[in-house]
Amino acid sequence: MTQISILGCGWLGLPLAKKLIGKGYSVNGSTTTQNKLSILESAGINPFLVALESESITESIKDFLDKSDILIIDIPPKLRGNNADSENSLRKIFVDKIDNLIPFIEKSTVKKVLFVSSTSVYGDENGIITEETIPNPETESGKQLLLSEAILQENENFETTILRFGGLIGEDRHPVKFLAGKENLENPDAPVNLIHQKDCIFIIEQIINQSKWNDVFNAVAPFHPTRQDYYTQKAQEQNLISPKFTVEKSNIKKTISSNKVENILSYQFDLDVY
Repeated sequence: MTQISILGCGWLGLPLAKKLIGKGYSVNGSTTTQNKLSILESAGINPFLVALESESITESIKDFLDKSDILIIDIPPKLRGNNADSENSLRKIFVDKIDNLIPFIEKSTVKKVLFVSSTSVYGDENGIITEETIPNPETESGKQLLLSEAILQENENFETTILRFGGLIGEDRHPVKFLAGKENLENPDAPVNLIHQKDCIFIIEQIINQSKWNDVFNAVAPFHPTRQDYYTQKAQEQNLISPKFTVEKSNIKKTISSNKVENILSYQFDLDVY
């Protein structure tokens, strides 16, 4: 039985682990919260308390990786801001975490790594964005994700696939709840670049099943109405106050292409959930 370690059993990692277990995989799952261990265990996951810091990592990481063939890294950078002060205080925090993890991967049985990244590495580029587009991150989070991607890809001890997700949505997570009632929102004509939790899980499953390693995939649903149209409609559907947009700042029209996921993985998105 193939064993997979999922570093970060949160909003995406936990349902992903459940899906993989249902497909016959053995799954080691990590959390940073003691009281969540029982939740993982009740789901059939082998639970581990793993704290990955910029300067240290818990000893349990060795057992967490032991006997696993594949490691899925799904931990958000949790970085905000792009001014000089924040860059100095947050500089390389996430990158250092990945750096600290590398030696443990090298000494483990893991030979395949899937790193969950973000389309934020492309910055606010205009036009159609593909995997061939040169990344140009503007946020601190995007910058550190791109550096972390490179650290993993350049390591010859294992094969790494990078999966760059667009804006994450799900039944319990939707940006319209945050935008409802807000005013003077920018870029009303910008296309949305979203991906549902359901599609995230299926795409990861396909990468594993088809052994698509040493590759990069953008994962965004081929569904790109304007921000104004989409969030106005969603606010009405959920009986929320519609957000109001300003046309004064409307210059970014970035569309993330999903052609590679659709063609290489033969994946068909479920657009009904959007």
